[in-house]
Amino acid sequence: MILGVGTDLCDIRRIKRTLGRFGERFVQRVFTEEEREKSLRQRSPAAAYALRFAAKEACAKALGTGIRNGVFWRDLKVGNHPSGKPYMVLTGGASLILEELTPAGLEARIDLSLTDEFPMAHAMVVISAITTE
Repeated sequence: MILGVGTDLCDIRRIKRTLGRFGERFVQRVFTEEEREKSLRQRSPAAAYALRFAAKEACAKALGTGIRNGVFWRDLKVGNHPSGKPYMVLTGGASLILEELTPAGLEARIDLSLTDEFPMAHAMVVISAITTE
């Protein structure tokens, strides 16, 4: 059962300008320590940040809240499996909203797809409720 779908398109150039203008203030507000470390190791940190930014926006849309109502940027974390496949980890207010959305007896699953082609980064999130058996 699909609980929510979200998508976001982010201009990498906009993120690069934001990094130049606000620097650490921006990255500290929006990204977790792990996300910052991974992004800085990339050939284009701005593109890596843009992908993660788009993923956070898409996930917040799939939750039905956006970045408000107790959902904060760092409540939505983008990680990668060893294979490179991206995934989302929700904490804080985002985790509480996800619990409220998930019907009793089912488990929430968040599927995340990321892609970029300069100058754009795109993310899509599908939140489903599944049986755990």
